[in-house]
Amino acid sequence: MKQIFLFWLLILLIPALLSAQKVIVIKIDGSINPVSADHIHNGIKKASQEKAECLVILLNTPGGLLKSTRVIVSDMLESPVPVVVYVAPGGAHAGSAGVFITMAAHIAAMAPGTNIGAAHPVDLQGKMDSVMSEKATNDAAAFIRSIAEKRQRNFQWAEDAVRRSLAITEKEAVEKHVVDLVAASTADLLRDINGRNIPVPGGVTVLHTAKAQVEIVEMTALEKILDLLVDPNVAYLLLLLGMYGILFELYNPGAILPGIVGVISLILAFYSMHTLPINYAGLALIIFAIILFLLEIKIVSHGILAIGGVASLLLGSLMLIRSDAALESVRISRSVIIAAVGVSSLFFLLVLGLGVRALRAKPVTGAEAMAGEIGESLEALEPGGTVRVHGEIWRAISTGAAIASGEKIRVVGIRDLTLLVEPF
Repeated sequence: MKQIFLFWLLILLIPALLSAQKVIVIKIDGSINPVSADHIHNGIKKASQEKAECLVILLNTPGGLLKSTRVIVSDMLESPVPVVVYVAPGGAHAGSAGVFITMAAHIAAMAPGTNIGAAHPVDLQGKMDSVMSEKATNDAAAFIRSIAEKRQRNFQWAEDAVRRSLAITEKEAVEKHVVDLVAASTADLLRDINGRNIPVPGGVTVLHTAKAQVEIVEMTALEKILDLLVDPNVAYLLLLLGMYGILFELYNPGAILPGIVGVISLILAFYSMHTLPINYAGLALIIFAIILFLLEIKIVSHGILAIGGVASLLLGSLMLIRSDAALESVRISRSVIIAAVGVSSLFFLLVLGLGVRALRAKPVTGAEAMAGEIGESLEALEPGGTVRVHGEIWRAISTGAAIASGEKIRVVGIRDLTLLVEPF
């Protein structure tokens, strides 16, 4: 009787136990970078600590850094909990680095209206040295082939996606055994994978996800800020803003605000560049361009230094990201470069023009400013006496004939604080 009671008690408790299961869901919507790699690492860690059934990664990415991709793939292959990559929502794309991440999942799924592929490494400026191109392609092909073989997926298509930039829809991906299934929503996905046996390090786990509690883990505020900062366009603009702020502070000591903004911008730019494949030759050209702009203001070169600065800034901007170290989505937008170079050039040329006009303008203070001014004699100048100019009383000497009291005079010069005047 006691055994029968325990049996029925167990039958009643099984649904409750299953409903208590948890699934951790994280979202990667954007480029693959160190911040997204940390977010996935933390998601796997949280799922392991809370003994979740699995980690679901909602993926929509055009690609990203190969180094960060390798870190993510390594974490997924060694994950103690099953990792499910779900390319969603409709219209999402797992491109470039996203192909590697999807292939590395224990279960790969796609939403209707999504696609996957085009993982060929390309040069950020549109071309790559033939030797470097072959090396990058062979390395990426071997990497994705090893992932596909590990997960028993179509390694031939995976290699073609790298070598020939193939891309396919969600239906084609299932037919070619690139992904495991198509699911219309996260809830449908969890129902479809329920009961599957998933091999993980240390054994095989059975998924109980049909009625699992879903916990969505968002990026922290700090992670969102850092994710924004590692955008190459943001890093580039912060670099220029930081340099200009420091220079304005140096040329206008005590302004304070330009210096504060410049230092903060430079620190943030250095963080961004630390995470990006920076070409230091390009960085040096940008710094050299700023120096040339400043020299143009100080030295009359008839625009030669300014033209050199524009050329140096443009070349440095195009070279700032190394072309052989990243996949296709990590680059500075050409429109951002053109806008930044144009605004910088116009600004410094405007400052230069104002400086030239200031040099050519008639002095408004000092001894030179008195020449040609009109005044009135306060007493007879025979030849010395006093005069009033601009409401001020000066000692004056007539350079010609004597000047009567009250007569209009014109200043022709100044010597030892004494005006040299003549009749007006």
